[in-house]
Amino acid sequence: MTGNAAPFRALMEADGQSEAAIRAFEAAYAQLLSGETAMIGEETITPATDLPELDTIKTNEQPSAEEAAKLVDATVVIKLNGGLGTGMGLEKAKSLLPVRDGQTFLDLIARQILQLRQAHGDALRFLLMSSFATRDDTAAALQPYTDRLGTAETLQFIQSRIPKVDAATLAPAECPENADMAWCPPGHGDIYASLLGSGNLDRLLDEGVRYAFVSNSDNLGATLDLDLLHHFAQTGDAFLMEVTRRTAADRKGGHLAIDRQSGHLLLRESAQCEEADMPAFQDIDRHQYFNTNNLWLRLDLIKEALDAHGGLLPLPVIRNQKTLNPRDKSTPKVFQLEVAMGAAIGTLDKTSAIIVDRTRFAPVKTTEDLFALRSDAYILTEDERLELHPDRAGIPPNVVLDSAHYKLVDQLDQAIPHGVPSLREAQRLKVVGPVVFASGVTIQGEVTFQNAQAERATVPAGIYKDQIVDL
Repeated sequence: MTGNAAPFRALMEADGQSEAAIRAFEAAYAQLLSGETAMIGEETITPATDLPELDTIKTNEQPSAEEAAKLVDATVVIKLNGGLGTGMGLEKAKSLLPVRDGQTFLDLIARQILQLRQAHGDALRFLLMSSFATRDDTAAALQPYTDRLGTAETLQFIQSRIPKVDAATLAPAECPENADMAWCPPGHGDIYASLLGSGNLDRLLDEGVRYAFVSNSDNLGATLDLDLLHHFAQTGDAFLMEVTRRTAADRKGGHLAIDRQSGHLLLRESAQCEEADMPAFQDIDRHQYFNTNNLWLRLDLIKEALDAHGGLLPLPVIRNQKTLNPRDKSTPKVFQLEVAMGAAIGTLDKTSAIIVDRTRFAPVKTTEDLFALRSDAYILTEDERLELHPDRAGIPPNVVLDSAHYKLVDQLDQAIPHGVPSLREAQRLKVVGPVVFASGVTIQGEVTFQNAQAERATVPAGIYKDQIVDL
């Protein structure tokens, strides 16, 4: 492939992107031109095994109160806040989606941080990595908390954006009628370049901050855990990934593995897996652990790695081929060059992983996730975390909703005006066709509701257990 990086640099400079962001894109573009792919063949890896477990660490490695205070003083909590949730029909930051009792993800995150500061000292730092698309909505939503958390300007840094690449010419994609359509996010792996380019990495290091806990804003189970922080500090590693055991619902998520040649841990996403290897990728007994995207970073070592590679981390680039306008398949094909934050486990020196339980993982990627999270299968803890009810034994309910009727949040809300059915004892709930749940519906075991009619049918109050219900 032949191409020219100069027009991309000119565009990014004119757009005000940092030098770190530009260099990161140039490295990704060079991978595209070279034909190098991020594919990871099953024959090149072995399953990850014998990882340490958080429960054991909590028993053996608890920090003293003095140690904990020093560690918190040297830590920043960073939430990834760049997503719009367009797949669910949202046009604002996904973190502003109501989750419980009118409280949004951002409300609960703010309350988590305030509680942590009250318990461990006001020195705990907090940042949101927002995007151009989420910055303003987030700033407005932070107003009730600015007197206690800080201003929207100091709490947010903005991830970079990069040009889409025309798949036919390898030149910058053009969309005169909507200039923003020609740009895309570079994936959450951009956090390293954005921390550096925004000046936050150097500022934090100058203030004595050495540790960062990073997680998705839609994962309310991910809070600062002092035992994990203490363990990470003790290892001296540059990077620690929280993983948990895969269930049937996690077959498509990225999993941890070991590179046969180097013996190094690595992360394999579904986009890095050839079709022939997909059965092995989805074998949850073979590849047992998936990335929660709860990551711990040693900032001084991250800075050393960035400096050693000219201001970027050499992360594998996932080449996503899409159309210029995602909603119009007739528009030109483009490449979106993305990197994953967790992929640093395979490129940094001194990295590790630790097994955590599902209480630290409750993300919302689809309306099915949101349906479950709003139910009694999850509880809101005293420290403002949403986690699986203890009766669930660490296994979330499997919710399958007809995408023709429930893909978008407003469609989901029409089905649950009286609240989400009880799912505490549900293994699987499947809904086919348009329905509305009455108040007082309880699901036990595996239940399917089917409505073949065009008009919405009501699911009456009652207990439904291991049955198929035609409405």
